[in-house]
Amino acid sequence: MTTQTAGQQPGSSKQRANSLRGRKLSTPLVWALPFVAIGVTALLFLITPLQGAAGFIVSALLVYVVIQSALSFAIEGPRQARDRLATTMIYLAFALAMLPLVLIILYTVTRGLRAMNMTFLTHSMFTISSAEPGGGATHAIVGTLLVSLLAAAIAVPLGIFTAIYLVEYGGKTRFGRSVSFFVDVMTGVPSIVSGLFIYAFWLLTLGFQKSGFAGSLSLVLLMLPIVIRSTEEMLKLVPSDLREASYALGIPKWRTITKVVLPTALSGIVTGVMLGIARIMGETAPLLLLVGVTPRINNDPFNGQMSTLPTFVNQYFGLAAGQVDSPNADRAWAAALTLIGLIMLLNLGARLIARFTGVKQR
Repeated sequence: MTTQTAGQQPGSSKQRANSLRGRKLSTPLVWALPFVAIGVTALLFLITPLQGAAGFIVSALLVYVVIQSALSFAIEGPRQARDRLATTMIYLAFALAMLPLVLIILYTVTRGLRAMNMTFLTHSMFTISSAEPGGGATHAIVGTLLVSLLAAAIAVPLGIFTAIYLVEYGGKTRFGRSVSFFVDVMTGVPSIVSGLFIYAFWLLTLGFQKSGFAGSLSLVLLMLPIVIRSTEEMLKLVPSDLREASYALGIPKWRTITKVVLPTALSGIVTGVMLGIARIMGETAPLLLLVGVTPRINNDPFNGQMSTLPTFVNQYFGLAAGQVDSPNADRAWAAALTLIGLIMLLNLGARLIARFTGVKQR
């Protein structure tokens, strides 16, 4: 009797586990459902007036969800069917959110590669007719780097110091709350408003001319709240135990901030700074007002107009006048691809800096 019971235990426990798990949709059936949905959708498009690629995709997704839910309710039961439906909806929401980004990148790469070559990256449009092929965007690349880096050189120290004050010193005071309120207000200010403010103050009131520095001032107003908020949140994540341990050793507060708090939060701070730079590198409206356009390479951000990649794209899309395959349209798409590449390189560099300069955990 004992031997038989012992021999039956593994089988009974396996059956009990299967009964607890319940019935499941088979793996081949799960993989076949998308193809079934596509076939049913194609049949619907043949016998109904439905048409269009977008309509086909949406209809196929709906058919897939309906078929999967019906089979799951019939085979797995209501609880598992609701879980499978929720999981499917989450994946579909993620795919729909990523679809525009993927399509934009693919289309930009496809169109931008038509005019992308070493000549485009190493030559300007000086003496080149816009109606003819040739030329490049070196002057716009130089302008974008100068304007963005100059804006970052002003906004990053101001933003980090402001965040340190709000977190470590006066965040709960009346002045600190006022600063925090105005930072929130600046976050929602449209870029054209910052451009108009600098235009009225710097150009009309003080009498300066259009230049890269004027454009940098408007970009500072856009970048500053991003740097402040991201740095503030990273500093708040630093455990208070680290600060208290430093104070217990007799280390002054300023040295605790520079040697303990900032290194601990460095990775997040760098990420916030790069988000701010990526935000301002694509701005067009303030730069059209304050920087202007020129076909020449201008290395002096304090004197004379200079082109940037956003204004270059705007200029040559306008010159294309709706002609999809014109040289101007190809230049605009190549400049857009160059801008995406620059932002990706800056983000990669920031990740490497944060990785090798942050606090090492043992």
